[in-house]
Amino acid sequence: MGSASSSYRVIYLDVDGRIQKVVFSRFCSPCDIKELFCTALGVQRNTNLSLLDSSGAMVSIDPTMPHNTERYGAATPSRSSPVSYKEELFQNVLTQVAEQFSRAFKINELKTEVTNRLAMLEKRVELEGMKVVEIEKCRNDIKKLREEMASRNNSNFLDDSKKLTPRRDVPSYPKYHLSQETVEALRLPTFDAWQWEPNEMLSCLEHMYHDLGLVKDFSINPITLKRWLLCIHDNYKNNPFHNFRHCFCVTQMMYSMICLCSLQVIFYRYQINARTELAVRYNDISPLENHHCAVAFQIFSQPDCNIFSNFDPETFKQIRQGTITLILATDMARHGEILDSFKQKVDGFDFADEDHMTCLKMVLIKCCDISNEVRPMEVAEPWVDCLLEEYFMQSDREKTEGLPVAPFMDREKVTKPTAQIGFIKFVLIPMFETVMKLFPQIEEAMVQPLRESRDRYEELKQIDDAMNEVCTKSTLYLNSLANENDRTKCDFSPFQPAGGVLLRQEVAPV
Repeated sequence: MGSASSSYRVIYLDVDGRIQKVVFSRFCSPCDIKELFCTALGVQRNTNLSLLDSSGAMVSIDPTMPHNTERYGAATPSRSSPVSYKEELFQNVLTQVAEQFSRAFKINELKTEVTNRLAMLEKRVELEGMKVVEIEKCRNDIKKLREEMASRNNSNFLDDSKKLTPRRDVPSYPKYHLSQETVEALRLPTFDAWQWEPNEMLSCLEHMYHDLGLVKDFSINPITLKRWLLCIHDNYKNNPFHNFRHCFCVTQMMYSMICLCSLQVIFYRYQINARTELAVRYNDISPLENHHCAVAFQIFSQPDCNIFSNFDPETFKQIRQGTITLILATDMARHGEILDSFKQKVDGFDFADEDHMTCLKMVLIKCCDISNEVRPMEVAEPWVDCLLEEYFMQSDREKTEGLPVAPFMDREKVTKPTAQIGFIKFVLIPMFETVMKLFPQIEEAMVQPLRESRDRYEELKQIDDAMNEVCTKSTLYLNSLANENDRTKCDFSPFQPAGGVLLRQEVAPV
């Protein structure tokens, strides 16, 4: 029924006995083809057309219509009266509506694709701690809060005497890029914090929070984390020992234990949101530790420093109770009580038991709090000097005020070896060896260094004892010489016989 090339079709129409040739592209729409046929017939473009083949069957007017030839099978067009203006307008409207629906479906598909891609990008940004939307929201919230607080000049949640460091719009410490070597070193108990400045330590702490997944799992705003860490730093006093560097070392040692013992997996399995009924101790019990709790939650009470702001009040209450429990566990006055409790549980330890897990966390924080001797000698020994200096400053004040002085703080009675041997031998090693029953992997990394440190200080004590003995003997010998001279002076006689000869004896002054 006709001829056609690959891109064009040729249709022959029988128009009142006259053969009319029509050529069109196979990509034309049915409407375009109908308009082309109307032009060939010399009728209006909106005239209704229908085609009949040689057998009288109707032929569909579209690019796929069957072929025909000039001599045989020329199609006969049948036309009816043209449609009215309203009908044409209605058809046009319908056509436009159909096109709009088509576009709408395409737009919906495009929107779905864009939404998926945006969700993927937002997830990546969130994981990297740079979610712009959240940062902007945080800034707006802070701005509103400041305006509200400015309108209440007479309200303040802290006493003037306990006011914290003013918060900062943008954390002032720069973001350091940690090398892979530093990242690996942070996971080890041998990490040397003496080589790092405070700003660098803040960046290391920030890395630990991200590396452990805490920022993601607890939905912590990265900017809030920066502010919180900076506020912790600013509220530490410049003490010889209990300062921000000590805080960093305790945190880094806990990070090291988590990595070494896979504690993250263990505590993940435990019911993190378990409801506890732990008693919180205050008043005269653990005054320094209670002060630390108070400062910590004063910081949390600042909206721009509260890393737990995404938790509901009940969950935050449980976090608060757990935090207080662990801070109070660092009071050495409770050392024996906590360690004895852990020893009773360790042989049949149940990682699904709430009391067992609480006791384990208390012992682990204690280990990290007094873990300096786990580190290499060149890292640990300066900490001993700092601690003794802090002790001596306190004992000097107590002597000046006429207060009793603890023997282990008296600079006249304490030496470095005597201070460390007992502490390592009777406090550190027993506690770490008990933990080793649950986590044998700490023996080489933590327990063995403690044993070597004990042996080193015992050797130093033997040297000190030997020197003290020599000094004692020398003092006794000199005293005996002085006493002998005194007796010689008392028994002096100007003339004494010597072989029948009287000699005058001169006595030199001592």
